[in-house]
This record gives sequence, structure tokens and C-alpha cells, in this order.
Amino acid sequence: MEEAGMAVGMGTGSDQGAAGEYNGKLTSFVVLSCMMAAMGGVILGYNIGSSGGVTSMEPFLKKFFPEVYNKMKEDTETSNYCKFDSQLLTSFTSSLYVAGLIASFFASSATQAFGRKSSIFVGGAAFLIGATLSGVAINVYMLIFGRVLLGVGVGFVTQSVPLYLSEMAPPKYRGAITTGFQFSVNIGGLLANLINYGTEKIKGGWGWRISLAMGAVPALILTLGAVFLPETPNSLIQRNTDPQAAKSMLQRIRGTQDVQLELDDLIKAREMSKTVKHPFKKFVQKKYMSHLVMATIISFFRQVAGINVIAFYAPVVFRTMGIGESASLMSAIGIGVVSIISSFISMLIVDKLGRRILLMAGGIQMLVSEVMTGVVLATQLGDHGGVNKEYAVLVLILICVYVAGFEWSWAPLGWLIPSEIFPLEIRSAGHSINVAANLLFAFVDAQTFLATLCHFKAGIFFFSGGWVVLMTVFINLFLPETKNVPIEQMDRVLWREHWL
Repeated sequence: MEEAGMAVGMGTGSDQGAAGEYNGKLTSFVVLSCMMAAMGGVILGYNIGSSGGVTSMEPFLKKFFPEVYNKMKEDTETSNYCKFDSQLLTSFTSSLYVAGLIASFFASSATQAFGRKSSIFVGGAAFLIGATLSGVAINVYMLIFGRVLLGVGVGFVTQSVPLYLSEMAPPKYRGAITTGFQFSVNIGGLLANLINYGTEKIKGGWGWRISLAMGAVPALILTLGAVFLPETPNSLIQRNTDPQAAKSMLQRIRGTQDVQLELDDLIKAREMSKTVKHPFKKFVQKKYMSHLVMATIISFFRQVAGINVIAFYAPVVFRTMGIGESASLMSAIGIGVVSIISSFISMLIVDKLGRRILLMAGGIQMLVSEVMTGVVLATQLGDHGGVNKEYAVLVLILICVYVAGFEWSWAPLGWLIPSEIFPLEIRSAGHSINVAANLLFAFVDAQTFLATLCHFKAGIFFFSGGWVVLMTVFINLFLPETKNVPIEQMDRVLWREHWL
């Protein structure tokens, strides 16, 4: 995970002062552990990218979705915006999120009862089996079953990995390391786009099998690596392990013997968590309501901002514009490169500038690019024919501007903020609600996007832009700054003082 190596370069001095009162530094042990855990992000990004790419490949469509293939090749009457509107094709994409949504609730209990690393292992194994089945699928049912298993992996990995990263990281570097999950997702997405571009050229029309099956490689690395991952001190304490075990782990990951203050906070958090028998029921209490509202609304806004147009269907959107199969996949590669650079920038500045500034500035950048994209498509792309090369390049540039804004703001912070705001006694349950909300809204978006594109046409970009306005205003009014606040002090430092 490249972000871990970057974090080392930022310094390994003592975590004191603005970052809190804890002692310690960013150790190579933490870096290596987070590199392995963040492989879950690579798998997630790869599977999203590979599915988006193969759905634009003609041999794949011809084999599994002939109705879409025939509309694309032979139907001259159907609107450009409606050629990919297929319930079966939508089910292929959205089945991942339904399975992930259901699995996330089981993952919450498993993460709390058996630890973060156990959930990471289960997620890696589910990804491994699902990718293998997808690559050898002989009919659409086998293909979708493979997607369901991948969804189980999504549920467990998105539940456990952000928690793992946020708990292992020193407060001063928590933002950089936890946003590294999104950086890893983008690495996986770019790898998928590169492989899609290469396999599309394979003679015989079986290249899509390689694209889908290659997801098994990072899944195998994660599954084996999870066996050797250390457990987080927070999880060791929470599961009633001898405090000495948690203290030894703290000393190892912080690189200092003086960890008593941080250990005391963990023990206090554990004592509080012992009083909570049914954490999900606690969310109806006023003291936890602000945490729940913030995590859920951030998840909602993150999904409706329009990114799924790019993440799931970038090649499809470019095919809609009349761009060829190979060129549309190459455009997706360019978007992938922009995503990686932007998320890397976010890692460098999130702990310096803070969460609020990034979210609001990113929202403004996204709004401008979405409105301009909508204007270009509304004026240049009709129901039939394509757009000329100059306008196609302009749309690609505008989409890259949008992606850059999303990837250095809402994409990584949508995982970071919910993972750091919940107190220990409800953290696993709270994060599972965040994961479930993300997957639920992603499912709804995936399930409705192709039909919405067909009916709204270019107006879909204005629709998404309206949500961007609302979410930027929401952050300005309601989100407290969590930069450099120790995770076990978050509740008493910020939320009890929140104006609402």
C-alpha cells in the first residue's frame, strides 16, 4: 500500500501537542500491517473497475446480455441514452451491493466478537472464491452468483479495513493512513482498467474472463496476509483480553514503552462498552444520534454525488457518446490515473488542512464540472449519432476534473470520518451502519442509473449537481473538525460540545 510508505516520509516524530497527549511515532510495523490490510481496498477497486469494463466489451455482452448487444449493434431507433438500459445487466452490477449490504451486518458482529483481522480474512476468502467463479462462468446465473460472493467480500472488507487502519494509526497520521483505503481502491481500479484495455484486444473474445478472474490475485494475497496481521489494541481490549496484551501491542506499534495514557483511554472505553449489550439499540439515544446522522448522511451524499456514473459505467457512458470500445476503455484508464493522483494528494493534506475544508472545496469543484458536462452533452449529444472528437475530449477533461474533486475529498473522507467518530462501545455497530448505508445507496444508484440515464439523458449531471450543493451546505453547517483528535477522545472533545 503506497500510502503507508508515504506516511513514513512525513516524519516519525513524537505524537504530542496538537495530535493529543499520546507518545509514540509512526513505526515500520504499523506501515507494513496497514499495507497488507489495505489490500482489501485494491480488491474492492479492482472488482468495481473490472465489472465496469467488461460490460462495455462486445463478446461479454453477446454471451450474457444479448439484448443489450443487439440494441448497441443493430438498433438504430433506440436513443443513445437507452441502449444499455437492461434489468439483467443492472442486476449483474447491483447484486454485488445487495450481498455486501446483507453481509455487512454479519461482519459487524464478527468484527466485534472475533477481531478486525478475522473479518479481513473472511472478506479476502470470499473475494477469492467469487473472482474465480466469475472468471469461469458459463451462464449468467453463475456470473451473478460469483458477484454475490464478491459482495460478501465487500461487506466484510469495508467493515473491517477502515476500522483496522484508523485504530492502528497514531492520531497525527490517522487521516493519511485511513484515507489510504481509498487510495488503494483507486490502485485496484486503475489495474482493472489497464487489464480491461489489454484483454479487450485478445482474439477469440474470451479476454473478459481474464479481467474478472485476475481479481483472485490480490484476494489471495489478502487472505494469506490476514493470517499474519496483528490485531489492533482497541480490539484486544474490547474483547476482554488481558490489558497486558494490549499494552504490549501498543508499545510495539507506537515504538515506545510509555503508552500508559493511551492504554488508560482504551481501558476507559472498554469499561463503557461493557455497559452496552445491544449496540444497535443505542443509536436511538440522544448522545449517539449525532454520530449516526453524520455517518449516514455522509454515506448518502457520497453515493448520490454522481461518482457511480464514473465508477460503474465510465466505458458505457463513453460508448453512449459514440466512442469506440477500445477508446472508451482507454478513457477509463485516464480517469483511473487522475483518481490515484488526487487521492494521494488527499493523503498529504488531510491532516494539515482538515476534513471540512477538503469536503467543501471538493464539492465546489465537482459542481462546476458536472454542470459544464451536462451543458456539453445536452447541446452536442442527441438521441442518435455521436459527438465530434473535440467535444468528446472536452467531456473527458470535465469528468477528470470532477473525479479529481471527488477523490481528494468525499471519496476518502467518506470512509475516514465515520471510522473515527464513533466511541468504542458502538464503533463496530456504527461503522457497520455506515458500510450498510454506503452499500444500500450504491445499490439504489446502480439499480436505477441506466434507467435514469435513459429518461434524464444529459440532465442526470444536473440532477447530481443539485445533490452536491446540498451536501456542501450540510458540511458547512454540521460537521465538526476531527483533525488530530485522538480517536478515544473524540466523543468528549467534539460531540458533547456540538452546537446541535
